[in-house]
Amino acid sequence: MTETIHSFLLIAIIAAVTASIRFMPFVVFRKDAPRVIIYLGKVLPHAIMGMLLVYCLKGISIFTGAHGIPEFISIAFVVAVHKWRHNTLLSLIGGTAIYMLLVQLVF
Repeated sequence: MTETIHSFLLIAIIAAVTASIRFMPFVVFRKDAPRVIIYLGKVLPHAIMGMLLVYCLKGISIFTGAHGIPEFISIAFVVAVHKWRHNTLLSLIGGTAIYMLLVQLVF
């Protein structure tokens, strides 16, 4: 088996397992989900975003380099776009694009 086919099969298996794990709650709880599952569905997305924010900002030094300016401009953009459009995907992709443009072209 060539390395390319092996890599493709590995990625396909990982994708199938990931998708099945994510779809499993919808199959198991077809009609009535337990209250704890509903609660976790409401709380976890916000907790994960907070954790990602802390992780992304942990290495910023306000005393060196760009002083964290591109990061904070990008965060402000994400917040503004999300408040305006209420679209998580649009705000995250836009924030990533703004950050990359700032880092590559401005700072």
